[in-house]
Amino acid sequence: MHSLGNDFMVLNCVSNPQNLNADLIRAWSNRKLGIGFDQLLVIAPPTVANADFDYLIFNADGTEAQQCGNGTRCVAFLANHLGLSKSNHLLWNSAGGMIETTRQSTQHIETLMPAPILEHKDIPFIGGSGQLTENITLDEQTFCVTPVSMGNPHGVIFVDSLLDLDVQKIGGALTAHEFFPERANIGFCQIVDEHFVRLRVYERGVGETLACGTGACAAVVAAHLNGHVNGRVKVSLPGGKLRIHWSGRGQPVVMSGDATLVHRGEIVTES
Repeated sequence: MHSLGNDFMVLNCVSNPQNLNADLIRAWSNRKLGIGFDQLLVIAPPTVANADFDYLIFNADGTEAQQCGNGTRCVAFLANHLGLSKSNHLLWNSAGGMIETTRQSTQHIETLMPAPILEHKDIPFIGGSGQLTENITLDEQTFCVTPVSMGNPHGVIFVDSLLDLDVQKIGGALTAHEFFPERANIGFCQIVDEHFVRLRVYERGVGETLACGTGACAAVVAAHLNGHVNGRVKVSLPGGKLRIHWSGRGQPVVMSGDATLVHRGEIVTES
């Protein structure tokens, strides 16, 4: 499946449980030798009483991630498509918190994300001054970063232009910076006006992707806190556009966009 080009392999582990490991995930994610994807998503039976399903996320390098915003729309679409649920409103238990999805049409889905985490120790972001924005210096170049967690850690950097920006190099260095002890997704955000921003994201364990849902949420939160945008913003990513609504501190983030089923297959175990 994909959402705005952010592509996933999605496993139905409600009907077909699987034994997963990092080596297997890395083999599947290889775009030349395997299936190829940014993240592996798993729909599993709920382990908490008020959830419809558990929602697990693994990066292409085999590491487990706490959250994936674009993936929420894909698992919501697939749960209905496979008949795992007939409800258009679903509650998902993830490592990054409880998520609510509402299917508004065949492919268009709205996700209610948890309220963003802004306390540095909880993101986690260490070594800074505790201010809203922090300076990080790399190779004599200083980047002003706004740390935010959407259940997974992000660092948002505002830039004048996204053209000719070496996202792979800068993002790769910042994601592994000592200030982010669990690594982070690094978003480069260009403000167009108070209702519209452009964004490119380097995702930890993956690299630059065509879209990142939690990255879009984090960018709007950071832009709102820094006084650049209002509460309703269209975010343009290389793979397409998302609509984000955030009304301020302590409030959840609402994200809406599409999900697409590309093809369906079966895992065959060789004897």
